[in-house]
Amino acid sequence: MRFLLASDMHAPIIAALTDALRAAAHTVEYIGPGPGDDDADWPVTTAAAAHAVARGEADGAIVLCWTGTGASICANKVRGIRCALCVDAETARGARRWNDANVLALSIRHTTPYQATEILAAWLDEPFKDDAWNRTQRARIVALEEASATPGPTSAGPSPASTTPAGSTSSGRPSSA
Repeated sequence: MRFLLASDMHAPIIAALTDALRAAAHTVEYIGPGPGDDDADWPVTTAAAAHAVARGEADGAIVLCWTGTGASICANKVRGIRCALCVDAETARGARRWNDANVLALSIRHTTPYQATEILAAWLDEPFKDDAWNRTQRARIVALEEASATPGPTSAGPSPASTTPAGSTSSGRPSSA
């Protein structure tokens, strides 16, 4: 698979993530400044990676900035992107399992190279739980994205009653039966 790694500054986490992706037999392309280069603007590097994923030119991306927050916000402005800022492996697993996250955001400040590779491994190894309830949740995200792209009244998508899958409760959670 092809992954993009985008950052506004060069830090040891870049090499750790690149090595981990290559060790898992993935292709990786880095977008950002090299060692000793001036910092780049995180909206520019993140947008380049997010747009490439949205266009299908990459299977996913890892975006980084000092806190990870700016990169995650920027990536989520691109239609078709579901970016999750993850601080640990369990959060990364949940981002893939329930949210089908196609972009992972990390904090350069708070994430050690070891933690980054652990988070990345969890994110790569966890598939989207492709069941009716999770497909409905993903469809609601897409509906919200589409409604936000057009002027007019805001909407969170279809009403809960119109999209409750068989075998789910009215809250949308899987039934225990």
